[in-house]
Amino acid sequence: MAAGDPVKPTILSARLIPNVDRALAQRFGLREDQRSLGLVTCDIDDSLYVALDEATKMAEVEVSYAHSFYAGADHASGPLSGEIIGVLAAPDPAEARAGLRACIDCAEQEAWFTWADDDEGIAFFAHTISRTGRYLSGDADVAEGTPLAYLIAPPIEATYALDAALKAAEVELRVWFAPPSETNFSGGLLSGSQSACRAAAQAFGDAVMDVARDPRKW
Repeated sequence: MAAGDPVKPTILSARLIPNVDRALAQRFGLREDQRSLGLVTCDIDDSLYVALDEATKMAEVEVSYAHSFYAGADHASGPLSGEIIGVLAAPDPAEARAGLRACIDCAEQEAWFTWADDDEGIAFFAHTISRTGRYLSGDADVAEGTPLAYLIAPPIEATYALDAALKAAEVELRVWFAPPSETNFSGGLLSGSQSACRAAAQAFGDAVMDVARDPRKW
Protein backbone atom coordinates (compact mmCIF):
# COMPACT_ATOMS: atom_id res chain seq x y z
CA MET A 1 0.00 0.00 0.00
CA ALA A 2 1.07 3.57 -0.63
CA ALA A 3 -0.07 7.13 -0.04
CA GLY A 4 -3.30 7.69 -1.92
CA ASP A 5 -4.45 4.07 -1.69
CA PRO A 6 -7.91 3.37 -0.26
CA VAL A 7 -8.58 2.07 3.24
CA LYS A 8 -11.78 0.09 2.80
CA PRO A 9 -14.14 -0.70 5.67
CA THR A 10 -15.29 -4.17 6.63
CA ILE A 11 -18.86 -4.88 7.65
CA LEU A 12 -18.40 -7.18 10.62
CA SER A 13 -21.99 -8.14 11.35
CA ALA A 14 -25.54 -7.45 10.19
CA ARG A 15 -28.74 -8.80 11.71
CA LEU A 16 -32.47 -8.22 11.27
CA ILE A 17 -35.07 -8.05 14.05
CA PRO A 18 -38.41 -8.47 12.21
CA ASN A 19 -40.65 -7.53 15.15
CA VAL A 20 -38.77 -5.77 17.91
CA ASP A 21 -39.99 -6.05 21.50
CA ARG A 22 -41.86 -2.85 22.38
CA ALA A 23 -39.87 -2.29 25.57
CA LEU A 24 -36.68 -2.20 23.50
CA ALA A 25 -38.43 -0.15 20.84
CA GLN A 26 -39.21 2.49 23.43
CA ARG A 27 -35.54 2.63 24.44
CA PHE A 28 -34.63 3.31 20.82
CA GLY A 29 -37.34 5.97 20.61
CA LEU A 30 -39.22 4.20 17.84
CA ARG A 31 -42.62 5.27 16.61
CA GLU A 32 -45.54 2.85 16.76
CA ASP A 33 -45.22 2.18 13.03
CA GLN A 34 -41.52 1.26 13.32
CA ARG A 35 -41.52 -2.43 14.16
CA SER A 36 -38.37 -3.80 12.50
CA LEU A 37 -34.69 -3.11 13.14
CA GLY A 38 -31.57 -3.59 11.04
CA LEU A 39 -28.37 -3.85 13.08
CA VAL A 40 -24.89 -3.41 11.63
CA THR A 41 -21.32 -3.06 12.89
CA CYS A 42 -18.26 -1.92 10.96
CA ASP A 43 -14.55 -1.42 11.61
CA ILE A 44 -14.56 2.20 10.33
CA ASP A 45 -17.09 4.53 11.90
CA ASP A 46 -17.20 7.40 9.41
CA SER A 47 -17.71 5.02 6.52
CA LEU A 48 -20.76 3.62 8.27
CA TYR A 49 -22.18 7.04 9.16
CA VAL A 50 -22.18 7.90 5.46
CA ALA A 51 -23.60 4.49 4.60
CA LEU A 52 -26.41 4.81 7.14
CA ASP A 53 -27.36 8.14 5.59
CA GLU A 54 -27.39 6.47 2.16
CA ALA A 55 -29.83 3.87 3.51
CA THR A 56 -32.36 6.60 4.30
CA LYS A 57 -32.36 7.56 0.63
CA MET A 58 -32.87 4.02 -0.63
CA ALA A 59 -35.46 2.58 1.77
CA GLU A 60 -38.15 3.58 4.24
CA VAL A 61 -35.78 3.58 7.20
CA GLU A 62 -34.57 6.00 9.83
CA VAL A 63 -31.31 5.89 11.75
CA SER A 64 -32.57 5.28 15.26
CA TYR A 65 -29.11 4.85 16.78
CA ALA A 66 -25.49 5.18 15.65
CA HIS A 67 -22.50 5.50 17.93
CA SER A 68 -18.73 5.14 17.69
CA PHE A 69 -16.88 2.99 20.20
CA TYR A 70 -14.19 4.51 22.38
CA ALA A 71 -10.58 4.26 21.16
CA GLY A 72 -11.56 2.70 17.83
CA ALA A 73 -11.52 -0.72 16.22
CA ASP A 74 -8.09 -1.65 17.56
CA HIS A 75 -9.59 -1.74 21.04
CA ALA A 76 -12.95 -3.31 20.23
CA SER A 77 -14.87 -5.35 22.78
CA GLY A 78 -15.02 -8.34 20.45
CA PRO A 79 -14.35 -9.53 16.90
CA LEU A 80 -17.76 -8.36 15.67
CA SER A 81 -17.76 -4.97 17.40
CA GLY A 82 -15.41 -2.94 15.25
CA GLU A 83 -15.65 0.82 15.65
CA ILE A 84 -19.38 1.53 15.44
CA ILE A 85 -22.87 0.13 15.73
CA GLY A 86 -25.73 1.43 13.61
CA VAL A 87 -29.44 0.69 13.99
CA LEU A 88 -32.00 1.27 11.24
CA ALA A 89 -35.70 1.41 12.13
CA ALA A 90 -38.29 0.39 9.56
CA PRO A 91 -42.01 -0.37 9.36
CA ASP A 92 -41.43 -3.96 8.27
CA PRO A 93 -38.68 -6.52 7.62
CA ALA A 94 -38.58 -5.85 3.88
CA GLU A 95 -37.73 -2.18 4.35
CA ALA A 96 -35.22 -2.96 7.10
CA ARG A 97 -33.54 -5.48 4.81
CA ALA A 98 -33.48 -2.97 1.92
CA GLY A 99 -31.94 -0.37 4.22
CA LEU A 100 -29.25 -2.76 5.39
CA ARG A 101 -28.45 -3.73 1.83
CA ALA A 102 -28.06 -0.09 0.76
CA CYS A 103 -25.97 0.67 3.83
CA ILE A 104 -23.60 -2.25 3.30
CA ASP A 105 -23.24 -1.56 -0.44
CA CYS A 106 -22.33 2.09 0.21
CA ALA A 107 -19.78 1.27 2.90
CA GLU A 108 -18.07 -1.40 0.84
CA GLN A 109 -18.16 0.36 -2.54
CA GLU A 110 -17.98 4.11 -1.88
CA ALA A 111 -17.21 5.37 1.62
CA TRP A 112 -13.49 4.78 2.04
CA PHE A 113 -10.62 6.35 3.93
CA THR A 114 -7.30 7.06 2.16
CA TRP A 115 -3.72 6.50 3.26
CA ALA A 116 -1.79 9.75 3.61
CA ASP A 117 1.62 8.08 3.81
CA ASP A 118 3.44 5.03 2.50
CA ASP A 119 3.87 3.63 6.00
CA GLU A 120 0.10 3.28 6.48
CA GLY A 121 0.28 5.27 9.69
CA ILE A 122 -1.99 8.19 8.79
CA ALA A 123 -5.40 7.84 7.17
CA PHE A 124 -8.03 10.43 6.30
CA PHE A 125 -11.62 10.59 5.09
CA ALA A 126 -12.42 13.19 2.45
CA HIS A 127 -15.79 12.13 1.08
CA THR A 128 -18.23 14.23 -0.91
CA ILE A 129 -21.90 13.42 -0.41
CA SER A 130 -23.68 14.70 -3.50
CA ARG A 131 -27.10 14.59 -1.86
CA THR A 132 -27.69 14.03 1.84
CA GLY A 133 -30.36 11.74 3.18
CA ARG A 134 -32.51 12.31 6.24
CA TYR A 135 -29.79 11.34 8.72
CA LEU A 136 -26.79 13.54 7.95
CA SER A 137 -28.94 16.46 6.83
CA GLY A 138 -30.35 16.48 10.36
CA ASP A 139 -26.90 16.30 11.93
CA ALA A 140 -25.63 19.14 9.77
CA ASP A 141 -28.87 21.16 10.10
CA VAL A 142 -29.27 21.52 6.34
CA ALA A 143 -32.11 20.73 3.98
CA GLU A 144 -32.37 17.12 2.85
CA GLY A 145 -30.50 16.75 -0.44
CA THR A 146 -27.83 19.33 0.40
CA PRO A 147 -24.28 18.36 -0.67
CA LEU A 148 -21.75 17.87 2.11
CA ALA A 149 -18.02 17.37 2.38
CA TYR A 150 -17.40 14.86 5.16
CA LEU A 151 -13.82 15.41 6.35
CA ILE A 152 -11.97 13.40 9.03
CA ALA A 153 -8.32 12.91 10.00
CA PRO A 154 -6.14 12.61 13.11
CA PRO A 155 -6.26 15.75 15.28
CA ILE A 156 -3.47 18.01 14.03
CA GLU A 157 -3.85 16.86 10.44
CA ALA A 158 -7.59 17.51 10.56
CA THR A 159 -7.22 20.96 12.13
CA TYR A 160 -4.67 22.11 9.57
CA ALA A 161 -6.55 20.55 6.66
CA LEU A 162 -9.97 21.83 7.71
CA ASP A 163 -8.64 25.37 7.51
CA ALA A 164 -7.34 24.64 4.01
CA ALA A 165 -10.68 23.15 2.96
CA LEU A 166 -12.67 26.14 4.18
CA LYS A 167 -10.38 28.50 2.26
CA ALA A 168 -10.41 26.44 -0.93
CA ALA A 169 -14.08 26.77 -1.86
CA GLU A 170 -17.37 28.48 -1.08
CA VAL A 171 -18.35 26.15 1.75
CA GLU A 172 -19.72 26.55 5.26
CA LEU A 173 -18.63 24.66 8.36
CA ARG A 174 -21.82 23.04 9.65
CA VAL A 175 -20.36 20.59 12.19
CA TRP A 176 -16.97 20.56 13.86
CA PHE A 177 -15.77 17.31 15.43
CA ALA A 178 -13.43 18.66 18.07
CA PRO A 179 -10.36 16.58 18.90
CA PRO A 180 -10.50 14.03 20.22
CA SER A 181 -13.59 12.19 19.03
CA GLU A 182 -14.45 8.78 20.51
CA THR A 183 -11.94 7.29 18.06
CA ASN A 184 -9.40 10.09 18.66
CA PHE A 185 -9.92 11.77 15.28
CA SER A 186 -11.26 15.19 14.31
CA GLY A 187 -12.85 16.92 11.32
CA GLY A 188 -16.08 18.44 10.13
CA LEU A 189 -19.07 18.55 7.83
CA LEU A 190 -19.03 21.33 5.24
CA SER A 191 -21.98 22.37 3.07
CA GLY A 192 -21.98 24.01 -0.34
CA SER A 193 -22.53 23.16 -3.97
CA GLN A 194 -21.37 19.75 -5.18
CA SER A 195 -18.40 21.29 -6.94
CA ALA A 196 -17.47 23.36 -3.89
CA CYS A 197 -17.68 20.33 -1.61
CA ARG A 198 -15.47 18.34 -3.99
CA ALA A 199 -12.92 21.16 -4.06
CA ALA A 200 -12.95 21.39 -0.27
CA ALA A 201 -12.51 17.62 0.06
CA GLN A 202 -9.60 17.70 -2.37
CA ALA A 203 -7.94 20.53 -0.47
CA PHE A 204 -8.46 18.68 2.80
CA GLY A 205 -6.83 15.52 1.48
CA ASP A 206 -3.92 17.44 -0.03
CA ALA A 207 -3.29 19.23 3.27
CA VAL A 208 -3.38 16.01 5.30
CA MET A 209 -0.85 14.43 2.94
CA ASP A 210 1.33 17.53 3.18
CA VAL A 211 1.43 17.22 6.98
CA ALA A 212 2.20 13.51 6.68
CA ARG A 213 5.17 14.27 4.39
CA ASP A 214 6.68 16.88 6.69
CA PRO A 215 5.08 16.96 10.15
CA ARG A 216 7.39 19.61 11.64
CA LYS A 217 7.36 22.12 8.78
CA TRP A 218 6.50 25.45 10.29
